[in-house]
Amino acid sequence: MQISRAKRRQRAVRLAAASTAIVALAGFGSLGIPSLTAAPQPDPQGEKTGGETTVFATGRNAFSFPAANLTDEERTRFVIGNSFFRRNWVEAPASTKARDGLGPHFIARSCGGCHVQDGRGEPPAIFNRLGETKDPTVALLIRLSIPGKDAHGGPKPDPVYGDQFNNAAIQGVSPEGRVTLRYETIKGQFADGMPYTLQKPVYGFADLGYGPMHPDVTSSPRIAPQIIGVGLLEAIAEADILANAADQAAAPGPIKGQANKVWDAPSGSMMTGRFGWKANVATIAHQTGGAFLGDMGITSRHFAHETCTPAQKDCLAAPSGKSGKEGASVQGQPAVEIDDKTLADVIFYQATLAPPARRNVNDVQVQRGQALFAQAQCATCHRPSYVTREGPFPTLTSKALNGQRIWPYTDLLLHDMGERLADNRPDFGANGRQWKTPALWGTGLIKDVNGHTRLLHDGRARGVLEAVLWHGGEAEAAKDQVLKMKKADRDALVKFVESL
Repeated sequence: MQISRAKRRQRAVRLAAASTAIVALAGFGSLGIPSLTAAPQPDPQGEKTGGETTVFATGRNAFSFPAANLTDEERTRFVIGNSFFRRNWVEAPASTKARDGLGPHFIARSCGGCHVQDGRGEPPAIFNRLGETKDPTVALLIRLSIPGKDAHGGPKPDPVYGDQFNNAAIQGVSPEGRVTLRYETIKGQFADGMPYTLQKPVYGFADLGYGPMHPDVTSSPRIAPQIIGVGLLEAIAEADILANAADQAAAPGPIKGQANKVWDAPSGSMMTGRFGWKANVATIAHQTGGAFLGDMGITSRHFAHETCTPAQKDCLAAPSGKSGKEGASVQGQPAVEIDDKTLADVIFYQATLAPPARRNVNDVQVQRGQALFAQAQCATCHRPSYVTREGPFPTLTSKALNGQRIWPYTDLLLHDMGERLADNRPDFGANGRQWKTPALWGTGLIKDVNGHTRLLHDGRARGVLEAVLWHGGEAEAAKDQVLKMKKADRDALVKFVESL
């Protein structure tokens, strides 16, 4: 007997309520997440990283809590969105109509497959004698483009493999191939003589399923970042981001950040980018719809067409999980594999993930590191604090995020980071040497949540200090100051960043 989508959703809500009641009996909170300790009073240096949304949490679940000030109704919606974020999608046709339509090409079966525990991905392990890996983890994706721009001014996809390389496929469809990865060692030393080594990743492609790529293709590896606080970042006023650029332009020195102007499909307009490693996405709604399509092959209202290229005949012929007949509309929306309501709940879930509070704020070494952070001009790009306004899509987030004093440590601008970090791939207004300043909140909890300390856009840095040592371009002078620091000061700087 078939069950309507509305009834399935009602059943999901009832199951979520029942399961959360069970885990509550096991010492967990009312939403099936670990209970939080009583929140201490915030300190003036930003212990409450997300204002009243902040949760005081550590450990494996530190990135998975809802904003502390959500209503009960919003917490229920958070649980529903969480379910669709974490559960695997399956190939069509399937009896599980609410979750079918995976592929034809993909790199992950769920959002949580890349963002494990809502956290950060890492590069694949090296395991053969040649120093190469055969199967990258799903948390690493490779962007592709050729010279030129698409209809909205973004990167122009490779004509055979599209804008993203997918190493997995459903039955009867060829994977696009596999990514190879090896490392080259770079050696250096600090001013006090202590040596260090960096690992430079070298990427390649093998076993291509549809012939050669375009001769002028450029590729860019991207690691899935932690997604705490993204709703708060979306609620930062555009004027504040543009003011960061204006202030840096007016100040002496090499730091001259730029905002990226990008196409936003849900709004149908050009907006200031603030997500993605090159600030190439403006809203959580666009990021989520784009990731459902690019990473899992799941179509939605604003990303309604599979990414199969004309050269991929088996992909074009693969079955779809679309509701209704091909090309028909269902309840006023295009025939797609994830409906508006479900997608909106997944967006809401991400938007209301809370940033954890800072730790060890009264530690003398942490406070010393904070002073050194400012002295080295790190805080110019990693701007500490903002007061949020309202996000672009109020129905996809919570009013609880508005008007909060937050401490993300980012200017959300693009900066030239030097040749060693360059991917040589433009992305809207970003050139091949520019990267967006990442938010630093939660950095010290990545090891607790994901079991590693890999940082930067492709995870090449094995910790905070290595991430600093990769800085170049506009950040060369800041890196040089760190190179001249004595070990005790370097340790203090790292300890401060890891307190965020």
